[in-house]
Amino acid sequence: MASDPSFVQFICEQVRGVGGVSHRKMFGEYAIYVGNKVVALVCDNRLFLKPTTAGLALLGSPVEAPPYPGAKPYYVIDEYIDDAEFLSTLLRATEAELPEPKAKKRRTG
Repeated sequence: MASDPSFVQFICEQVRGVGGVSHRKMFGEYAIYVGNKVVALVCDNRLFLKPTTAGLALLGSPVEAPPYPGAKPYYVIDEYIDDAEFLSTLLRATEAELPEPKAKKRRTG
C-alpha cells in the first residue's frame, strides 16, 4: 500500500521548524530530506527514521523494522508523529550525524 501524500505533508509540517525539510517520491513511497540528506522514509503511512547513535540516545529502546522488504531496520517513529518538538529534535540529531551524500560521478560517453 503506497503512502498517502497528505500523510507525508503532515509529517513535513510537523518538522517545518527544522529548516530545509523536503520530501521526494521514490518507488511509490517517500524519502524525507533535511537539506540534502535522507533522514527518514515514509512507507505504508509509517515514519521510519534512519538509525543513528543520536537517534538511539533520544529514543531509548526504539522499535525497529525494515521500511520495505529487504531493507535494513530503521527506527519506527509512529508514536511520536504528533509531538512536533520531539520529532524535530530527532530529525535534527539524525541529520547532524549522517555523512554528506557522495557526489555522483558524471557519465562520459
